[in-house]
Amino acid sequence: MVKLKNYNGVVKHFVLLLTFAAIISCAEKKYAVTKIEGKEIGITDKNSEVADIENFIKPYRDKIDADLNTVLASAPENIDKSGEWQTPMGNFLADITYEKSNKVFQIREKKSIDICLLNHGGIRSVISKGNITARTAYEIMPFENSAIIIGLKGAQILEIVNYIISEKKPHPLKGLTFTIDKDTQPKNILVNGIPLDNNKIYYVVTSDYLSSGGDNMLFFKKGVEKYDLDYKLRNIIIDYFKENKTITSSKDIRITKE
Repeated sequence: MVKLKNYNGVVKHFVLLLTFAAIISCAEKKYAVTKIEGKEIGITDKNSEVADIENFIKPYRDKIDADLNTVLASAPENIDKSGEWQTPMGNFLADITYEKSNKVFQIREKKSIDICLLNHGGIRSVISKGNITARTAYEIMPFENSAIIIGLKGAQILEIVNYIISEKKPHPLKGLTFTIDKDTQPKNILVNGIPLDNNKIYYVVTSDYLSSGGDNMLFFKKGVEKYDLDYKLRNIIIDYFKENKTITSSKDIRITKE
């Protein structure tokens, strides 16, 4: 007669052993890198691999170069970044950003822009006398920044004025004018020729970088309204070049000092 008790015990232990083995086999395995192999291909190497890469990208490079080198307009004189409180280049960028953005804003929101404020450090090149191409726009504005409109109260417009005075940099400015007195205090603050109204909301177009407080322009973070135009500043420049064959800069005075 078979001893079932002993037999059942053996089966029980066998099942437990299989279960334990299955758990061990399913556990996460840890791997470690022991060796990395690679091959350096110098960009000046004369070999088939470099030639294949060059042949692959050549059509794209040629197309991009052709687009960038297409003449869009011309400048009768240099438009540079020199100046104490404002510069020809700053005036140009502020004016065209104001103009092109305002057209979009009026169509979309039925509102008008009051002021444009950009940053002097964001201008990375100038417009030289002669032919102007799309490449010129990329040299001026190599960043992917877009136009953002912020609704600011009058108190924040005063903060902008004080910021400009304290920074002592010719930040591109349009729509806002003021005088710096002998005590380095602002006076005669005007928005499009009208005295600043603390109770009014002013619409200021700037870049997405500055609208988030970049360059310590923290007043933008106090905005009560915000509109993203989805319009890159570089594209604003290119569009303006395409629409205006002769490029000049306004010489009107925006900031005066006693």
